[in-house]
Amino acid sequence: MADARLTFTLVPRRRVIGLTFGTVRSLRRGAGSDVAGSRPYRPGDDMDAIDWAASARLSTARNNDEFLVRERFAEEAPKVVIVCDRRSSMAHYSSPFPWLDKPLAMRHVVELILASAGAAGGFVGYLDYADGEPHWRQPKGERKMIEIRDHRLTSSEFNGPSDWLERSIAHLAAHPRAVSAGTFVFVLSDFIPASSKEMWLTAAEHRWDIVPVVIQDPTWEQSFPDVSGIVVSLRDPRTGRVVPVRLRADEAAARRAANEERTRELLETFRVIDVDPVLVSSSDPAEVLAPFLAWSDLRRTRRVLGA
Repeated sequence: MADARLTFTLVPRRRVIGLTFGTVRSLRRGAGSDVAGSRPYRPGDDMDAIDWAASARLSTARNNDEFLVRERFAEEAPKVVIVCDRRSSMAHYSSPFPWLDKPLAMRHVVELILASAGAAGGFVGYLDYADGEPHWRQPKGERKMIEIRDHRLTSSEFNGPSDWLERSIAHLAAHPRAVSAGTFVFVLSDFIPASSKEMWLTAAEHRWDIVPVVIQDPTWEQSFPDVSGIVVSLRDPRTGRVVPVRLRADEAAARRAANEERTRELLETFRVIDVDPVLVSSSDPAEVLAPFLAWSDLRRTRRVLGA
């Protein structure tokens, strides 16, 4: 059982129509995990739903090709998919640097989401493109969450492509049964450079509950320190090249203003398209939890006010 003090509540962006959102299994049939019964195959049914063993027995008994499809109880527990950005820029700034350790922060965020989904009896899936190929786990119950912890959280691969988010959205869209309408899709990235508003609107058309988790260093990415007069090594987020530079005071101030404006525009873009982001600026577990608790409170308040 997850420690409630180290979890947050998964509050849907909009009210769920139907039975109570929680851990109770529905009596209606749908895209769930528990088998409700079987019926004859009909054209258009998902091939993955065919019960091959039962179909073989029936075909033998009737001396004819017969196919049975498993029907399942619909799930009323929350369904969650975690999408992680594993480009090279997300590998910074690990020890001994004193700034935000992005890999550690991302690991704590994933563990927090896993614990929170487990506390709600939810189902969790995972996706990343660490090496250019999709590492995909369809949403599973709490006993299967250990697979994500074992295989992905400990991965040191950060060679994801620049179009990782576009690929991720297309991959999720190709699995509508696993990632159905209302699924929480937590997208973890520094979002530098930012993706287009049109791409986010395309993702929203699938009616997922998208939650961007913005993981940015507060010193170098959300702002910029006064490093005038000293040589510093700066990485170009687009090319990945590290270049030593010496900045004047006005150049450092310009970078600070540009970074602050970039972060403001990113959060404003999410607000405009009606998406609630979570801003993570620390790898300390307690400080990672705080913005998620604020996210839950915001959604509860909105529900109470009828917004």
